[in-house]
Amino acid sequence: MSKTKEDNILSVTDLSICFKTRNGLTKAVKSVDFEIARGETLAIVGESGSGKSVTCYSLLGLIPQPPGVIESGSALFTADGGRDLLSSDKATLRSLLGDKIAVIFQDPMTCLNPYLTIGEQLIEPLCQHKNQSRPQARKRAIELLKEVGIKDAETRFGSYPHEFSGGMRQRVMIAMALITEPELLIADEPTTALDVTIQAQILKLLDTLKKQRNIALIFISHDLSVVASIADRVAVMRAGEIVESGGTQQIFQQPQHPYTQQLLASVPSGPKPAQGFQPGPADQPLLRVEHLKTVFQGSRAGLFAPRPPATIAVNDVSFELRHREILGLVGESGSGKSTLGRSVIQLIKPTAGSVHLDGQELTQLGPKQLKPLRQRMQMIFQDPYASLNPRMTVFDTLAEPLLYHRIAKRKNVSAQVLALMDDVGLAHADIRKYPHEFSGGQRQRIAIGRAIATKPELIIADEPVSALDVTIQAQILDLILALVERHNLSMLFISHDLSVVRSIADRVLVMHHGKLIESGATEALWAAPSEAYTRSLLAAVPQLNQPI
Repeated sequence: MSKTKEDNILSVTDLSICFKTRNGLTKAVKSVDFEIARGETLAIVGESGSGKSVTCYSLLGLIPQPPGVIESGSALFTADGGRDLLSSDKATLRSLLGDKIAVIFQDPMTCLNPYLTIGEQLIEPLCQHKNQSRPQARKRAIELLKEVGIKDAETRFGSYPHEFSGGMRQRVMIAMALITEPELLIADEPTTALDVTIQAQILKLLDTLKKQRNIALIFISHDLSVVASIADRVAVMRAGEIVESGGTQQIFQQPQHPYTQQLLASVPSGPKPAQGFQPGPADQPLLRVEHLKTVFQGSRAGLFAPRPPATIAVNDVSFELRHREILGLVGESGSGKSTLGRSVIQLIKPTAGSVHLDGQELTQLGPKQLKPLRQRMQMIFQDPYASLNPRMTVFDTLAEPLLYHRIAKRKNVSAQVLALMDDVGLAHADIRKYPHEFSGGQRQRIAIGRAIATKPELIIADEPVSALDVTIQAQILDLILALVERHNLSMLFISHDLSVVRSIADRVLVMHHGKLIESGATEALWAAPSEAYTRSLLAAVPQLNQPI
């Protein structure tokens, strides 16, 4: 896209931001320069902590001051007469935000007010910024809900946020951002938590609306495949600095900076690497699941209210997992993947069917009978921060399963804890630290260390890398492959990221509406999927060289 300085709607120059901490000043953003024109998409990419979000939020007065301090810089917004956003007062920024500038935040559930209907939240900016009457605002809100793909918009106007799926909530957030017809839209990781098909829909929607309305779009993300599919230009941030910027094709095909090259090399692509180990024979599976069914009974809203219909989360599922095999389980949110994993490991009691671990039936066992078997099967949860006890140090977290299952005694448990830390790549010096003192990747290493502490034969890994940056994700996937080989583990690897599953799994199961609809060797399934649903999943996977 050829453009001149006059085309720029926003020009940021020499932006530097620091935060006051107990240990002194921490530089978050260092002399950042960038600009964006109308109708253009600028992607700002980098790992967590690189300064992407702080840079954009500072323009709108959304970082707390103190502890945040804008040390220098200017941000000229030409849509408002060349106003410098950084020197504008709060009242001015408030009038701009939601009118000429809008933000789509990463997690719509925490940004939408749970006590207000979707409709009330949509019409608020129209009434406040455009002085429209409620009937006018309601009509415009319903039109926009239809435009972003909300079916039965007139009825859903009166629904609450919890009554929408994740993808639908994100569509509502996009509608809220666009309802005042802004000229600059900032999208902060808008598709990170979404399934691949919903992600593709949201990206297509953003690109279409941008072109129709000639909006300037700043797209913040750590997902390079997504960025490649939507951005005109890319700025790569590391440790508060823009280390490289340029056209999308130039950045992705001829990266100059070593950090950009490292990011691109970390994107999962292609099949699982050849390993020195092979799964065991198919006729001697470690895990056999037969006709498993898990039903959740609806709860009444009140004493005399009718009971809502039951939800069949897992419906007549059968599969086998061999020794030393990684079995991928893919499907969209709500397909029953996590419920299946928890039913297998007996964290949720299935309604019907059987689960055999090395020939032993699990579904009929009580808690006491299951206790010795817990040592042989463990789980890695999606969010390590939520699954780790914030009051327990790394030592306590890793020592607990060893002591509980009497694998170690207190006098020699320290040596085994240190060995576990070596296994998962944690520094011995961190043994007395708490979860909040670690990054997301390090917390996931702690969770993996806890899972392998009992030397289990079976691990259920539920979305273990979905929230991680691409470089950290690559490290964790390499760690999982190494541990499977070193400890002869078998793993059910649950994910909605098909590129990740392809890079790690020997075989793949595809789940849809509680049922397994397809299975097969990973590369064979990728090459020739038999089900239309599987083909749609694969078609929606963003590629580094594939535009929208």
